[in-house]
Amino acid sequence: MVHIAFFILGFMIKYFLLTFFMMAGSCYAQSFPYSFVGQWKGELQWFQTGKQEPQKIPMQLKILPADTVGQFTWQLVYGMNNEDNRPYILKPVDTVKGHWVIDEKNGIVLDQYFIGQRLHGAFTVQTTTIVNSYWLEGDKLFVEFYSIQAKPVSKTGGSSADVPPVDSYAFKGFQKAILYKIDNNSH
Repeated sequence: MVHIAFFILGFMIKYFLLTFFMMAGSCYAQSFPYSFVGQWKGELQWFQTGKQEPQKIPMQLKILPADTVGQFTWQLVYGMNNEDNRPYILKPVDTVKGHWVIDEKNGIVLDQYFIGQRLHGAFTVQTTTIVNSYWLEGDKLFVEFYSIQAKPVSKTGGSSADVPPVDSYAFKGFQKAILYKIDNNSH
């Protein structure tokens, strides 16, 4: 009788541990950046102020484990023949707070924040501020970039303590893409 009790207890412990590790692995796999890992491909549409039709550009994003533990490739590729290849690295800064950086490996490092199941960033290049977002919906990876003139086009308000000053900025355009995970052996 004692042997049967130990057998059942051992089985229950093994079952509990197996279930625990499977659930922990599932949560781990669904967290950023692990849920984003893969090779993604689609079309970027670039909408610009004053133009009716978007410019359409083939786009890829390759997010794979890098040589350094905890880091990932963040390789953006644009064009039919991969004319514009940007092999960046995604690095953790404070994963508890969702703070990451995309290191362009040329002295430029862009801060990114994983908030609300999306990776967000904002940076200014010369006279343009760019706001980016990346997120998953099912088996699709969505990408958006908003381009805003860095210098205000107007300043209004500020007439009293109840009306604060407000700066308005010119909206230059935006880019959006829907990317699909591709099989490594097919491309």
